[in-house]
Amino acid sequence: MTYDEGLAQRVRERLDGLDGVTEKRMFGGIGFLLHGNMLAAVSGDELTARVGPQGTEKALARREARPTDFTGRPMRGWVTISGPALVEDPVLDHWVTTATAFAASLPPK
Repeated sequence: MTYDEGLAQRVRERLDGLDGVTEKRMFGGIGFLLHGNMLAAVSGDELTARVGPQGTEKALARREARPTDFTGRPMRGWVTISGPALVEDPVLDHWVTTATAFAASLPPK
């Protein structure tokens, strides 16, 4: 699967200037890590964001989010945001900020 390079670039722009950010090809797309901890990934035209186990319920209350499921079992602490919703800058801003805050709360790897 390919990933939306335009969406990936928009994520990069939001992470620009933040120390410890790296990228890695994964999930058939590209992952963004903060000090070695995954924070988000772009796959196709969707964003998968790490919100943590305590943040999952609140994240899923937003209409654009759904549980992340790559294997038939939802991944705890992760949500997937539909591509059409990500056209809106405030929506993308919210998810990148939320995922970055959670990743920043973890010890570096």
